[in-house]
Amino acid sequence: MTTEIYRDTWGIPHLRAGDARELARAQGRVTARDRAWQLEVERHRAQGTSASFLGPEALSWDRFARRARLEDTAQRCYARLEDTDPETAEWIRAYADGVTEGLTAADAPEFARMDLAPGRWEPWTPLAVWLSTHILFAGFPAKLWREEAVRHLGPDAVGLFATDGPGTSGSNGWLVGGERTTTGQAVIAGDPHRFIENPGVYQQIRLACPEFDVVGLAVPGVPGIAHFGHTGTVAWAITNAMADYQDLYRERLRRTGAGVEALGPDGHWHRATRHTELIRVAGAEPVEVEVIETDRGPVVAGGPEGLDDGTPLALSLRYPPRVTADLGFGALLPLLRARRVADVDRALDAWAEPVNVVQAADTEGAVLHRVAGRVPVRAEANRVRLVPAWEPGHEWTGWHPTPRAGLTDGIAVMANQRGLAAPLGVEFAPPHRADRIRALLDRRRTLSAADMPAVHTDTHLASAEPLLEAVAALDGLTPRAAALRDRLLGWNRRMDADSADAARYAALRGVVVRRITAHPALAALTGPPAYPEVLLPWLALAPRVGFALEHLLRAEKLYGIDRRAVVRAALEETAAEPTGPAEPAASAPVDPVWGDTHRLAPWQALPDPSYTGPALSGDHDCVLCTSSVPGLTDLAARGPAARYVWDLARREDSRWVVPFGADGVPGAPHHRDQLPLWLAGDLVPVVTDWDRLEKETDV
Repeated sequence: MTTEIYRDTWGIPHLRAGDARELARAQGRVTARDRAWQLEVERHRAQGTSASFLGPEALSWDRFARRARLEDTAQRCYARLEDTDPETAEWIRAYADGVTEGLTAADAPEFARMDLAPGRWEPWTPLAVWLSTHILFAGFPAKLWREEAVRHLGPDAVGLFATDGPGTSGSNGWLVGGERTTTGQAVIAGDPHRFIENPGVYQQIRLACPEFDVVGLAVPGVPGIAHFGHTGTVAWAITNAMADYQDLYRERLRRTGAGVEALGPDGHWHRATRHTELIRVAGAEPVEVEVIETDRGPVVAGGPEGLDDGTPLALSLRYPPRVTADLGFGALLPLLRARRVADVDRALDAWAEPVNVVQAADTEGAVLHRVAGRVPVRAEANRVRLVPAWEPGHEWTGWHPTPRAGLTDGIAVMANQRGLAAPLGVEFAPPHRADRIRALLDRRRTLSAADMPAVHTDTHLASAEPLLEAVAALDGLTPRAAALRDRLLGWNRRMDADSADAARYAALRGVVVRRITAHPALAALTGPPAYPEVLLPWLALAPRVGFALEHLLRAEKLYGIDRRAVVRAALEETAAEPTGPAEPAASAPVDPVWGDTHRLAPWQALPDPSYTGPALSGDHDCVLCTSSVPGLTDLAARGPAARYVWDLARREDSRWVVPFGADGVPGAPHHRDQLPLWLAGDLVPVVTDWDRLEKETDV
């Protein structure tokens, strides 16, 4: 059968082929056509070569990618697939070949601008892209932060900045069983929260062959539909489980005539693997990086001589795919072939990383609410802080069983809060988003797919309460501060973009964060430690205070900081400023290197405050989760990377949207056509009738 490519009104590709392998090849070609520059950037990031054209600002990431052995791990995982699951290995190879073919004909203007030619995709490249995208997902650098807090403030500080709040990723997801819907069939809805990228991290696509017909959100550079899919008879979606499955070990290393040795828990020195690699840097001299791996894992910071500041410390990272040579890609084809919830459940038994909470439902009434992924069994200390590699008791001793749960009164909600995955993690999101979603759904006994966008876009901010309580307790204020207090106490707690009171609250919160951050009691935490630059965002005090503010305002003690005085001074300072709305939050800005295609990575500088873009409602604890960094900026770098509503009654009644559009080529008709809908909280229909599509080509 000839592979057929169709497009719907929004330029979303619908692919139809004779078998899964040919379909994967077509998916690779179409993705390369629509997302050529994005794919090449991801390939270079995965193999640690992005500085070769992006310059010195990308060097820190490349050094980390080399030292963490991302590409080598992907190669090992692919080799294992060839041995244990050759069908999946060939399917992935077909996708990579399709990407290479598509890139040869790509017309992305960034290549000419950067004088860069697309490279060849190897069979393991999709695995490397997946790994590089998710290696920081579990937030292992948070253990460095806890270590710093304890080192400077004492052991009681280990949980002081526990955000139970957002890290670098999160999601909302909810499942409404058929007993609570107007159709008698389940509805699944939600939105993953990521850094807003243009083009986006998710690609709307349809994949059809005689074996399956699936619509969903694919990750560009990876075959199939891993996270969010609808086959017509079963649908699934995920949220980040906030599990802890990566460990950092303090290593004692020494150089010998033969190389490098590491002290093991048995008291003996063991040979570590070692070699050097050269990182080419545009506009600068090449940089040599030493790659060392102990029995625990790759050394990602420091070395035999310690850190850059002379601290005698080296850190190795242990993460499941490096240990098992399994990235979980054996689940991808079975997911596409799933017909019932039981099929999804079996497929996800092979899932590895990242660890997710999965919700699924089928047309026969079955539902699924479970954790999928691999979390090691080890000592509690491993989960919280750095642990000494030379002491026994910190080994991995197996894998945790993945928890499961049912629905409560016909509904399951997961928004990164403690709950189903609690035994597997350390810090979770506050319950505010989950509680709010549940409350909104419970306003009606029966719900429909059409009710879900109102939940997606809810802006109530429950986490404002501790600061407002502190404001309410103040007296003896100046008239302007008293007036501001009264305005804030009358505010409806909605973080709407056009709300002057929401802007006043955000301004006050920012001043409180800055004043706490500047307090002498926390001065020792203000200087960046000598860890690699790529890890420093997790070690910055101001964001830690901003995201943990709710906890800090209610903590039993705060190292002598007079919180009442801080809030009073902040209220007076805010009241003295103009009372107009704060600067609007914005989508990702245009960058002189990336042009219109921009990734605001977590280690890059915040966007220029002078940037003016579309105003975004919401906040990090709203269901509409658009995250700025309180105390630093009101510009938002994170938000819903997609929204979806899967209707099990009729797949064609499902809806979805992405922040920009289906086409990643700047200036193309479908490059940004979904942005107005995304901003308004609207969704576009999922088209399933082939006769309503426009045929693009046969290949």
